[in-house]
Amino acid sequence: MPKPLFITLLIALPIILGGATQNGWVIIIAALLVLAANPIVRTIRKNRYFGSEQFSALKSQVASVVAEHNDVVNYVAEIRSRGSFELGASSTGQHAHLATFENTSAWNNRRDRNVAEYAPHIHNASLQVIRNASQEPIKYLMKYFGIKADPATLADVQRVADDIARLEQAVGNVAERETDIAQMINPPKFIMQHYAAEFWSQVGVHLSPIDVPYPRYIFQYTSAGGNTGQSSRIDLNTPTLEALSEILVEKIRWTKSAAGQRALMTARLRKHIKHRDNYTCLQCGVSLDAEPHLLLEVDHIMPVSRGGLSVPENLQTLCWRCNRTKGAKVVA
Repeated sequence: MPKPLFITLLIALPIILGGATQNGWVIIIAALLVLAANPIVRTIRKNRYFGSEQFSALKSQVASVVAEHNDVVNYVAEIRSRGSFELGASSTGQHAHLATFENTSAWNNRRDRNVAEYAPHIHNASLQVIRNASQEPIKYLMKYFGIKADPATLADVQRVADDIARLEQAVGNVAERETDIAQMINPPKFIMQHYAAEFWSQVGVHLSPIDVPYPRYIFQYTSAGGNTGQSSRIDLNTPTLEALSEILVEKIRWTKSAAGQRALMTARLRKHIKHRDNYTCLQCGVSLDAEPHLLLEVDHIMPVSRGGLSVPENLQTLCWRCNRTKGAKVVA
């Protein structure tokens, strides 16, 4: 709020209210709060904040942090666009699109409030199957969505698992960076409450709308009359994909394959390697101590495509830049 207007109100209101009584001051404070919440006043305050020398100085101070943040956002988009997050599919209702459905009942016209859906990731089943799928999700996922225990499927599962794990880490890293930048600049509360998008645009941060596209598989039961419906949902996040990989490896007993070796790259093993390497990139030497929001990844020194194994002596910690540069090359 402009200072002259604020001072005028502060002087005038007690007079109007018949003196600065306790009730009068309560009304004054309430009136000022209403004015402060006024969109026009708020816009004036916002423009003054973004145009201040202090804000410009803060932007300059965090410029390098912003540049690093935007690089990681682009890296997240690169992983997301390159990945394919499909595994199996259900055959129920695969030709449902060739027919139409209409409830022609002349009575009780809400009987179809639960209508079965048909899609590759939805399996329509009995109520018993729904309950069993809730208790043994991996077993029923494989059985009803055509996920076979063979090397090709294991390779496919590992491709999805690798992309999901890297995206989970990268998306989380971006969120941490954005929180850190906001804390460094420490804008007024009303700015982040009402003008967050403009704040990030003024700072120069490219916000990432990218989330982790977890494949979602649903077991669905709908009664014949549409009166009841139940479902069991399985999201293929890292824990689920690792459990699926372990079961596939046990079933096909083919752990020496490239897919089998990637299946051994669990979240626990990645964490162990990073801890062993002191959370430091073994190629460029940058560490979490120097860069608290450093995005670290675990790399096969000898790539699995060339016979490398997922054992500690063949694994190393690299920052995302060095790992992207290395690719499938063998670097001495």
